[in-house]
Parts: sequence; C-alpha cells; structure tokens
Amino acid sequence: MAGKIAEAPDYSVPALEKAFDIIELLAEQKDGLNQGQISEAVGRSIHQIYRVLQALERRGYIFRDRPAGLYFLSTRMFELAHRHEPLRGLVQAALPSMRRLSEAIQQSCNLGVHNAGRVLILAQVESPAAFGFRVRVGAEFPLFATATGRALMAFQPQERVSQWLQTSGIIDEKTDVERALARVRAAGHEEVADGLQPGVIDLAFPVIGPFGHAVAALTVPYVATSYSTLDLATVRRHAAQAAEETGLMLTPEPAGQGEAS
Repeated sequence: MAGKIAEAPDYSVPALEKAFDIIELLAEQKDGLNQGQISEAVGRSIHQIYRVLQALERRGYIFRDRPAGLYFLSTRMFELAHRHEPLRGLVQAALPSMRRLSEAIQQSCNLGVHNAGRVLILAQVESPAAFGFRVRVGAEFPLFATATGRALMAFQPQERVSQWLQTSGIIDEKTDVERALARVRAAGHEEVADGLQPGVIDLAFPVIGPFGHAVAALTVPYVATSYSTLDLATVRRHAAQAAEETGLMLTPEPAGQGEAS
C-alpha cells in the first residue's frame, strides 16, 4: 500500500538480552545480589530470569554463594578476553617483566588472580635453567591457604576480605588468617615454604592496580639447588621489582605527563 512505512525487522533475542542485562548488572556490584534483587534491577520477573541465571552459572560466567543465595560475576569474560592474543591486558602487561625476572634469577615464575574464591594461574614462565618448578596455566588453588592467595587478599579492602572469608567457610581459623594477612601487608609480600612441594619456597608479591588494590600476584617458587645461582634475598629483590613494573604498566600516566613543555 502506497505511503505505508515498512517496519524494521525485529532481530532481538530476549533470552540473550536478559543474560547481558544480568552480566552488566553484576559487573557494577561490589557485593553479590540475590535472585529477587536481580529480578527487580533488570525489570524482569523471577520466572523470566531463573533459567538465564542457571545457564550463566553452568557456563561459568557467574557463580553463586549458596549459603547466602548471592550471585557474583566470575572472571570468565576476563579469561576469554585474554585468550585473544592482540588484546593488551593483564597477561600481556606482565609477561615482559616475568620473562626478564625468570632470566635474571634462573627460576620459573607465575601470575595468579582471584577467581570465585580460588587462585587461578593465568601465566607461567619456565625456568631457563636445566631444572625448575612449574605451575600449569589454568590450575586453581585455595585462596587463603596459598602464598599467592594471601598476597592477593592482603592487599584488598577489608570488606572484601571479610566477604571471602565467610564465603570460604573460614570461621574457626578466621583470626589466624587475618593475622597472616596483616603480616603479609606489613612485609609487602608473602614468603613461605610450599605446602605441597618440599624444598620449594614460595615468594609471592602483589601486583597493585590503578585503584591501589592487588589485581594479581606474581609468585616465584624458589628452588634451592645447584642450579640456583642467586641467593633468596637477591631473588626476592628481583621479584619485587617485576611485580612493581607490572603494576605500573596497568596504571595510566597522569594527563600531560611526558609531554613536551
């Protein structure tokens, strides 16, 4: 019919849009949200979002603190982004310093982040020496029971630490864990014999991001053998420098810095 304006085809995918609404909502939350709060915030009924939440949880994009019924955004999207080589992110920022560190100390090193109450290993640089200790990329470890995890959590806001202590079910040992974190903060790093591998000393340094909190931890599993050309104090100094360099790579320069006057 003449004069009739053709309507644009509707290509919307309601279930997908609900998923994006939930992911974007949780990305803005410091604390988790329960099903009712999510339903209200995205303007959908609980019935409408129930299966979407299940699917997102099953695929690892969100996780649920089951005792409290709260949903949190996981680091799944972060992990996916860093599988794409051209993207400049945490791993790309850290690898140059990690490689220099490994070459200087003739030991391996790895980079870990917090993921849903666990430590996730994002990157690993092998020892250039004939002997070394390696950690598999993608491996996960307890958050508060490892040097890497304590280096991560010691440099977080107190409310976040309290949240994860509760989520991890740490009640009787809470005071001991808090003392350990205070010790790590005072020292600036964690240094402890590895709980799984005798003869290995874990040196874990926080990588401080632009907001003053640890976004990752750089860990050297130091092995004292005939291949170890540097003493522990020297390795400690090199590792601290590498972690600091990585943090600086993640922090944008103030406007105007470096410009010609």
